Amino acid sequence: MKTDATLVVMAAGMGSRFGGLKQLEPIGPGGEALLDFSVYDAKAAGFNKVVFIIKHAIEDDFKRIVGSRIEKMIDVEYVFQETDILPEGFVCPPDRAKPWGTGHAVWCCRNAVKTPFAVINADDYYGKSAFIQIYNRLCEDKNDYCMVGFRLKNTLTENGSVSRGVCNIENGVLKSITERTEISDCKYKNELGEWVALDEDTVVSMNMWGFTPDVFNFVERDLVAFLKEKIDVPKAEFYLPAIVSNVIARGEKQVSVLVAEDKWYGVTYKEDKEGVVAALSQKIKNGEYKDF
Repeated sequence: MKTDATLVVMAAGMGSRFGGLKQLEPIGPGGEALLDFSVYDAKAAGFNKVVFIIKHAIEDDFKRIVGSRIEKMIDVEYVFQETDILPEGFVCPPDRAKPWGTGHAVWCCRNAVKTPFAVINADDYYGKSAFIQIYNRLCEDKNDYCMVGFRLKNTLTENGSVSRGVCNIENGVLKSITERTEISDCKYKNELGEWVALDEDTVVSMNMWGFTPDVFNFVERDLVAFLKEKIDVPKAEFYLPAIVSNVIARGEKQVSVLVAEDKWYGVTYKEDKEGVVAALSQKIKNGEYKDF
């Protein structure tokens, strides 16, 4: 008997560097977005529900362009991430425009997710093996969490620098993540402005996490602490990796690291789109996506 598992897709953010709503950017031959490929791979791996985290501002377009297609292949639920949706006792400052971040996004879906679940970005292509690995781990009835990491060399673009969470791993278990905000050609810029080399096989996080529903207790605890300290800081964001780091530091959970050897694809910059379209078109020609 298959284990119920949910795919949570964070699709509420706007792509500032890309210059538009990346979640809906057509990539496949029938206008499919990158998240169409992710849902296809997730369903093939065993996931049987998708929760899309979106904003009311894009609801109509999202459901028309993407949701109407995906609803035909898998159970879909929508939840909304808005700046004024906060834990009891907190009121969003009237001048707050920036979203509260990926940790807040996950908190927003707490009432929609009742099974083990994976969290992904809407605008990333992770590949089949990543979904197979994370689903199989979620089926193992373990109380701990997991993530799928990628080799740094497989996550870069020729069109600019990228941010990546560099993973410190011991015996297959995540110990810490260090965010490097300016990586280019397997080098990052340190605090002194110097370029420092990274091994091309370094494992980095692309925000693909596996959790059990008890994570929402940790998320809310940390969100409340964050809001108490930073609710009036206009650009402060509450990030999902920070929650994971706190859980690890407190010894509350272990996070096992699964490594996908496939190439990751994403449209960080407008110039990336042509290469991503070509790569996924080849996969379709190879028969990997027979319904596209």
